[in-house]
Amino acid sequence: MTTFGERFREHRFVTGAVWLDLLVTLGRAYGVEPIERLYDLGALRTWLDHEGLTPVAPPADADVARVKALRETLRPLVLAVLDHADPPDVTVLQPWLDADERVRATVRDGRPAAAPPSTLDAALARIVRQAVEQLPGAPLAACADAECRMAYLDPTGRRRWCSPETCGVKARVRAHRARARG
Repeated sequence: MTTFGERFREHRFVTGAVWLDLLVTLGRAYGVEPIERLYDLGALRTWLDHEGLTPVAPPADADVARVKALRETLRPLVLAVLDHADPPDVTVLQPWLDADERVRATVRDGRPAAAPPSTLDAALARIVRQAVEQLPGAPLAACADAECRMAYLDPTGRRRWCSPETCGVKARVRAHRARARG
């Protein structure tokens, strides 16, 4: 049985893009108590496996910090786009992109797919490449909860919350309590 605290440490894959899913590995990033979802090598491996980015050379404990560093490198770029602000220096992405490798085709689960990256650096390069390719025209939105602000793709432009089951419910409960007090 999953406890309340464990449930919040589980990975979330609801943003519509791998590079945005990476940002969500730090939940409630703008709140008083952020939720770290990349808390150890096992959590990193689970996340990479779900995203189809598990490298041929297995990651090591020290790689967890490198993935978190990429996450925090991407965050200000995404926030600048969401806030319609001048973007920070994008040259910080180049070292990540320099590790990019050609994608090879393979068959996974009976379907054509990209072969696994050879190294963690190559996996991270794929994430950065996707971000760089999508950021200019992606239909980005941010959760209306100020503590969450999860960035996600919103092609319809109609979503207000990252998830109606989490932030949406909390917002409705807060509004109900405010009305009851008033």
